[in-house]
Amino acid sequence: MNFFYTYVLLCADGHLYVGYTSDLRQRLKQHQAGEVPSTQPRLPVKLVYYEACLSEKAAISREKQLKTGFGRAYLRRRLSD
Repeated sequence: MNFFYTYVLLCADGHLYVGYTSDLRQRLKQHQAGEVPSTQPRLPVKLVYYEACLSEKAAISREKQLKTGFGRAYLRRRLSD
């Protein structure tokens, strides 16, 4: 079974980056190597949260949810524990 992942990175500037991928380990390596333009100027990054989804559509939907005001509040609550 193939999974897709919605993930959250904590960037050096203190901001959170939310994305999705089918290969979480490889995508994290790309971020850490500076190969992703949106996080390159905010290195280093640290994986602080992820969720596994059964479909790409579900992972994209969850990414969009986490990028809303409600989603950001949810992440702040989850990550403060």
